Amino acid sequence: MNYALITGASSGIGRCYAHELAKRGYNIIAVSNQQKELEEVTAELRETYNIAAHYIYADLAAADAAKSIYDKCLAESWQVDILICNAGMLLFSTLTRTEPKRLETIIGLHCTTTTLLCRHFGEAMKERRKGRILLMSSSTAWLPYPTISHYGATKAYIKSLAFALWYELHRHGVSVTAVFPGAVDTPFYNLKPSWRKWFVRLGVMHRAETIARRGTRAMMRGRRRLTPGLFTKFVVAACSIIPARIFDIMIRIPAITKLLNRV
Repeated sequence: MNYALITGASSGIGRCYAHELAKRGYNIIAVSNQQKELEEVTAELRETYNIAAHYIYADLAAADAAKSIYDKCLAESWQVDILICNAGMLLFSTLTRTEPKRLETIIGLHCTTTTLLCRHFGEAMKERRKGRILLMSSSTAWLPYPTISHYGATKAYIKSLAFALWYELHRHGVSVTAVFPGAVDTPFYNLKPSWRKWFVRLGVMHRAETIARRGTRAMMRGRRRLTPGLFTKFVVAACSIIPARIFDIMIRIPAITKLLNRV
């Protein structure tokens, strides 16, 4: 049977990706480190869309995670035609105040596992001359962002990986799409629901369902990249032309300096 494999599928954008693809008739392999949520989402997908849905419980930051996932799919004869590397973590902290173990985790999760999943499944897709890969980067991949320097750097890595991988694979029938969302409407930002609602209306934030829907559409059309929303497009474009000196001046503003000293 043919499947779409989605990392981080137990919640947020990943869960929305699972629903988007299940709607299109794809069988789903949901991967994350949240056992209860994985059981819930796979049961939900089977009942709602009458498709096959399985889960793989895995620590995606572990060095052997990608190989273990690939071997599991081979053992179960789950042919993966779509790979969505969505799992991620966001930690607000300056680099020098971040525990080295946390840095190892975010680099392993975003860079190592993503690369090796593309390596294993990409090779199989190339041999079949058929497949789609979607990598979730971030608007922070395009701009310096103090307090999440480590996060932005890993997302810049994903951007570079996705763009180069497209050149390597597209002539072999495998598309590679990179998605660069801005802020996503989740409780993580610790904002009042009324504020989040207004930010969504203004286009400053996007709902997870919106990101997944647009990302899926871009992937199915074989697009190389997607930056959802006019506001995010504007920020990325503006930051690409603003001199670094301007950012240096901005972080000297007392309120920002106080924030940087705290995280």
